[in-house]
Amino acid sequence: MTDIAVIGAGMAGLVCAQQLSQAGYSVIVVDKSRGLGGRLATRRLHGTWADHGACYLKPKGELFRRFVEILRSRHILEVWTEEVYELTAGAPLSEPKNRSPRYVAPGGMSAIAKSLAPGLEILLNQRVIAITPTPENSWRITVESSNEELTAKAIVIAIPAPQAVMLLEPLGESVLDTAFLDNLRSVEFYPSISAIAGYPLTSQPLPEWKALTFVDDADLAWIGLDSSKRPNPQQPHFVVQSSADFAQRHLESQDLEPVGKLMLQRAAESLSLPWLNTPEWMQVHRWRYAFPSRPWHEAFLSAETPLPLVCCGDWCGGNLAEGAMLSGLAAADEINHQLRHLPLDNVNFFNVFVRSFHQSLD
Repeated sequence: MTDIAVIGAGMAGLVCAQQLSQAGYSVIVVDKSRGLGGRLATRRLHGTWADHGACYLKPKGELFRRFVEILRSRHILEVWTEEVYELTAGAPLSEPKNRSPRYVAPGGMSAIAKSLAPGLEILLNQRVIAITPTPENSWRITVESSNEELTAKAIVIAIPAPQAVMLLEPLGESVLDTAFLDNLRSVEFYPSISAIAGYPLTSQPLPEWKALTFVDDADLAWIGLDSSKRPNPQQPHFVVQSSADFAQRHLESQDLEPVGKLMLQRAAESLSLPWLNTPEWMQVHRWRYAFPSRPWHEAFLSAETPLPLVCCGDWCGGNLAEGAMLSGLAAADEINHQLRHLPLDNVNFFNVFVRSFHQSLD
């Protein structure tokens, strides 16, 4: 038995878990993936690593700015560029009118998630397949790989809303109220496909930009010279992200390699860089739930049940990593309110974060 089970080890889940753990609750985090971070994803390949999910952080609010500054002071984040170029069909490549710093992790964006993990009990490679209430007034969580069962007094579900729907719908309206399920079903996402491609050192000329947005391209959304984030890169490599429409058309493709080649072909043509079409290596990843297209309008979504169950994530508010962090904090506050167990008012997130970081050094 644990006090709180958090399903999902992305930004929202880890922030929520740290806040509750430092307040004194027993917390366990469960995630189906091999690594931490969710969309803060980094793939190791060909002697380097590449960010095939979130490509940078661009803080807007004061709380997230402070979080970024702490990570900068610990050399986890640094400024990558202040310029994201734009390409519009039929127009020359344009420099951005407004400049603002974009922050990246030289060791990969998953380093942000790892910085939030120290001191937490985390089960990776463990897919939750069922949640059911028990006669003992707790939640039972069934894990696929081992048929192991966990029990918890409260649950935080920090995964994309459509995945949460699949997990929770079997409970039915006898356990979960109709409005909660309807609100959860109302959340929608755009998909995306990311292609990572590496090139010979002789590939020239390298572009003057580090990041570029395709304003009105039917197939492409973004391209970044990802190797420029890395210390002493051995060869240039790019990350290309598709448009939502392109991803929707190819989302169910069994073999993603032709899809990635098509993306590189389109990028080579649009940018007049023919060598982009002939990489030395390439990997392609599909994101079924990449960006909230119809987010929930509040910072969390809570079920009206005797046993606390709260959903959170970047789809609560819809502001990517920053929204995920704020949603995780709000979910922690809501769970604590429902349990009415421990004083959370004095648990300052930044003190929690600095404390967890020091734990990782011990």
